[in-house]
Amino acid sequence: MLIVFGGLSGTGKTTISRALVARCSAVFLRVDVIEQAIRLAGVLAGDVGPAGYVVANALAASNLANGRMVIADCVNPVSESRGGWRQTAAKAQVRLIEVEVICSDPVEHRRRVEGREADIDGLVLPRWQDVLNRRYDAWPEAHMVVDTACLGPEEAVGLVEGWMRP
Repeated sequence: MLIVFGGLSGTGKTTISRALVARCSAVFLRVDVIEQAIRLAGVLAGDVGPAGYVVANALAASNLANGRMVIADCVNPVSESRGGWRQTAAKAQVRLIEVEVICSDPVEHRRRVEGREADIDGLVLPRWQDVLNRRYDAWPEAHMVVDTACLGPEEAVGLVEGWMRP
């Protein structure tokens, strides 16, 4: 199974996906970590573009081929990135669960973004205005939506676990 968490910065994707990984003993792929490693390697200057997603999908495919469940944590802002995950799941012939994490309370969302501290060495976190200005396409595909303005992390994990059942 491939579970992909997407959503804007500060919505709670990492908190929820980490908790789910701990419960499922799944492989955890965090695109922020991959992108920062690419930056630190000096391979690409500035914006890494789709490189982090390409690497994450390759790692997901490898782990899925080895029979492991994979949980990916990423913004997943455009149809191309979402399509990449769908292709990876299809090639591996595994079930894909797409989870969009939102925070419908803009005051709370802003508080989270402005209160965050980087947990990845060298990563510069987006400011609130960066979050507001980020391209983020609507999801026309069927997917699960988790609103962290209404749910705590444990409740959100429980909802996703419900979707994981056949």
